Amino acid sequence: MAGELIAFLAAAMLLTISPGPDIIYVLVQGMTNGKKHGIVTTLGLVSGIIIHTSLVAFGVSAIIRQSENLFFFIKILGAGYLFYLAWQVFKSDPSIHVDKPATEQKKELTSLYKKGFLMNVLNPKVAIFFLAFFPGFLWDPEGNTIYQFYILGFLFMLQAFLIFSAVAILAGKISVYLQKHPASGLVFKWLQVIVFVGIGIFILV
Repeated sequence: MAGELIAFLAAAMLLTISPGPDIIYVLVQGMTNGKKHGIVTTLGLVSGIIIHTSLVAFGVSAIIRQSENLFFFIKILGAGYLFYLAWQVFKSDPSIHVDKPATEQKKELTSLYKKGFLMNVLNPKVAIFFLAFFPGFLWDPEGNTIYQFYILGFLFMLQAFLIFSAVAILAGKISVYLQKHPASGLVFKWLQVIVFVGIGIFILV
C-alpha cells in the first residue's frame, strides 16, 4: 500500500507542476488580482476533482466486480492513453505563454470559485485522464476499491491545492522567472513526457 501511494503522490505532483491550462489560469489570477483570488480559483479547481474521483470510483469498481479481464483491459487502454499524451506533449511547442490581461476586471471570489469548479468538472480530458491514471495505483483490487479510489482522490486534491496555492502566492516571482528563463518550458516539456511514459509503464507492469 505505502509503495503505491508514494508512487501515486510523486507522479501526481510531477503532473501538477507541469504547465497546463489550470495552473496557468491560477498563475494569471495571482498576477492580476492577488494571491487571495488565485487561492479561491484553486479551491474551485480542486473541488471539481471530487466529481471525477466519484465517477471513476463507482464506475471502475463496478467493472472490477464484473470481470478482472475487463479491468485489465481498462488498464491497458489507460496506459495507451498516457503514451498518447506523451506523444502529444513531445510534438507540442515547449514555450510557456503567460500573458497578463491588461483590461481584465477583478472578479468576485464566488465567481472565480465557480469558474474554477466548472473548468475542472466540464473538461472531458480530466475525466479520461483520471480513468487512465487512477486504476493503476490500486493496492488491493480485490478489496474495497471505492475506498481506495477516494484515498487516491484525496491525495490528488491535497497536493494540487498545495502546489496551486503556492503558485498563486508566488505568481509574481514565477512570472519573472519564466520570462528570464524561456528554456524552462523545454524542461517541463520533457518532464511531462517522462512522467506520462513512466506512469504508462508502471500501469502495465
